[in-house]
Amino acid sequence: MVEITPYIHQVQYYETDKMGITHHSNYVRWMEEARIDYLSKLGWDYAKLEESGIISPVTSIDVHYKGSTTYPDVVTIEVLIRNIKGVRLQLEYVMKNEEGKIVCQAGSEHCFLNREGRPVRLEKECPEFYAALSGNQVEEN
Repeated sequence: MVEITPYIHQVQYYETDKMGITHHSNYVRWMEEARIDYLSKLGWDYAKLEESGIISPVTSIDVHYKGSTTYPDVVTIEVLIRNIKGVRLQLEYVMKNEEGKIVCQAGSEHCFLNREGRPVRLEKECPEFYAALSGNQVEEN
């Protein structure tokens, strides 16, 4: 297992609404920022993945807002691999404010496709990437 530090995002003024609270749509953007950062720290940034002929579209997201953030709060986003099986990857995101309070808990599911749009079974077609992901999968309690 590779120790991956959480992604840090500072809320920008433009990410807030008229009430001064972070607009809910930004949390989904932060999920992508954190996911890209996580894969890069794992040694598989998107450029390397695409060079390997693999794309990874989002197939679903699930977002639960637990609190609010405002400009210029700092949000720490921990990415966890919940499941990697076949052509599917399930991730969890835990977003905390500076006090350590969870402000958002979310999940995303992804599939893996080749350039022609056909499913890719990572374990067979890209075993190094599969090993990196499965080696960091969080064990269920």
